[in-house]
Amino acid sequence: MRNRNLLESFNRAFEGIIYVFRTQRNMKLHFLAAFFILLISLWIPLTKVEVLVLFFAIALVLLAEMFNTAIEVGIDLVTKEYHPLAAIAKNVAAGAVLIAAINAVVVGYLIFFPRLDKELPVVVESLRKSQPYLVLATLILVVAVVISAKAYFGKGRPLSGGMPSGHAALSFALATVILFLSSKPLVGLLAYLISFLVAQSRYEAKIHNFWEIVAGAVLGVLVAIAIFQIFRT
Repeated sequence: MRNRNLLESFNRAFEGIIYVFRTQRNMKLHFLAAFFILLISLWIPLTKVEVLVLFFAIALVLLAEMFNTAIEVGIDLVTKEYHPLAAIAKNVAAGAVLIAAINAVVVGYLIFFPRLDKELPVVVESLRKSQPYLVLATLILVVAVVISAKAYFGKGRPLSGGMPSGHAALSFALATVILFLSSKPLVGLLAYLISFLVAQSRYEAKIHNFWEIVAGAVLGVLVAIAIFQIFRT
């Protein structure tokens, strides 16, 4: 009987994790960010304490998102109509997720940035020596395509909202440019991670939906690749 109860407890726990992952896009974004961080850590030798702190920061974000979902579901079950106290409870829970995410960013910065101190000057020097018109042409073309797409879909303003996300397009285009110029996979991964955080901020602020952000990211990457493949000598 104890074994069955223990097994049932594990089953219900995993069902809870699966439910949050399936229904909450933020949870998917958190898992994706954690995957990139852990992938980057494979190239950087970390101490046991740093690994422990890194895993704790990742777990804290995931736990906060799960508690946030549990609170939202519980409130929706009890409250059928809008109530200011229910809104406060949801906002506080969302604030907890934000604090956990900021903590994770600070932890990542303190762990990874000192080890990239030697790599960053290489990226800056590559940008300085590169053909300026390539970077400028990439950014101008991205902006032009984004505004044209928003005009076509007729949603959002030229510089805010709509399909696709301009912030995601520009940030992922810059990350692709950095990858081309640095030729350092680790630097490229970090650039894409920063772009991902920019895109996530647009989603968290409810300025764009998931597919608008994905479209912007894909657009930025494709434009940057096209420019550098065609014009770079």
